[in-house]
Amino acid sequence: MSSEFKRAALDYHQNPKPGKISVETSKPCETQSDLSLAYTPGVAEPVRAIAKHPEDAYLYTAKGNLVGVITDGSAVLGLGNVGSLAGKPVMEGKAVLFKHFANIDVFDIEVDADDPQDFIDTVARIAPTFGGINLEDITAPKCFEIEEKLQDMLDIPVFHDDQHGTAVIIAAGLENALKLQDKKIDQVRVVCLGAGAAGIASMKLLHALGAPKENLFMVDRNGIIHSQRTDLNKYKQQFAVETELRTLTDAINGADVFIGVSGPDLLSKDMLASMAERPIVFALSNPDPEILPELAHLTRDDLVMATGRSDYPNQINNVLGFPYIFRGALDVRASKISQEMLIACVHSISALAHEPVPKKVLEAYGLENLEFGPEYIIPKPTDPRLLERIPAAVAEAAIESGVARLDLVK
Repeated sequence: MSSEFKRAALDYHQNPKPGKISVETSKPCETQSDLSLAYTPGVAEPVRAIAKHPEDAYLYTAKGNLVGVITDGSAVLGLGNVGSLAGKPVMEGKAVLFKHFANIDVFDIEVDADDPQDFIDTVARIAPTFGGINLEDITAPKCFEIEEKLQDMLDIPVFHDDQHGTAVIIAAGLENALKLQDKKIDQVRVVCLGAGAAGIASMKLLHALGAPKENLFMVDRNGIIHSQRTDLNKYKQQFAVETELRTLTDAINGADVFIGVSGPDLLSKDMLASMAERPIVFALSNPDPEILPELAHLTRDDLVMATGRSDYPNQINNVLGFPYIFRGALDVRASKISQEMLIACVHSISALAHEPVPKKVLEAYGLENLEFGPEYIIPKPTDPRLLERIPAAVAEAAIESGVARLDLVK
């Protein structure tokens, strides 16, 4: 980033007042009558109602449209363990995206807790405030334990976006890339470089969509995750394969799909050249991908490629998923976000890329035309149809999978 951009980013966050979010009242508070209804004595009535019937909190408070975006600051963007306070600008940014794309209100909460159980206890105690909890920027493997325990303890959705949000968008893009390359998910060999939160969640979702585990090769700093390794935590162990292959170079030779959620410049042109015909490369390290698109296209003229960047085609961007997943979950008061809801989101996103792109979206990106193909496998974040389609699909899946507490999609 240039010095000018860095300065502009600081100015943006400081002016005209610090931060990116604020709290505004949703009811009038101008007259004596307003005050008596908003606070004492009128506020006693919803208090009594909720004390008798806790579900009435959804009727009389903002709970049903309020998400907690919560972090311990241990894995903030690509900056690492910067601490909870330094993670606050990102959590505020997440709040902006929730509000802008899905009209969901957010309280961002930064928790000083190095121990996972301390974090879990803190979040569990404040959970009655919210209709859902979005965990953010928590390092693996503790993020898995935190999410699992909180979801077991609470009766509202608990969603770690760095896991499931990334997985959903990867799966949606891959679904379309496979169609373009005339390949089937149950037949391709997938190499995932990076075995943290995003990598493991993505492989879980691809397996749920039909990819056999024996075709999923995960690679971490110590090479391929295979059955003979003794250094694997229980989350990596789920994807240990029986193989004589040991390195990324070994794994990538003849592979159909490469998914990078690791670091810059780790996929060489020789590795790419060794992949199968019509390869798919998702180089998602941000801002510097595992291989630059310019080099990838010079090396292979038969590939479909995606990155995590907005200045290249096919951006794998979590904003396509999490606002709308939560919108659908909140609309039916879901108790959790089920795998069926994630899969519904995948299919809804991928299907949208096959439809004509609205003029408004073309204008936003300075394009005259955009249609399904190697340069467009996934919708643009500004597409207004995302809000129309995805929450409804997610809500329907919540009802069908038995986690909704409202019978009808509102």
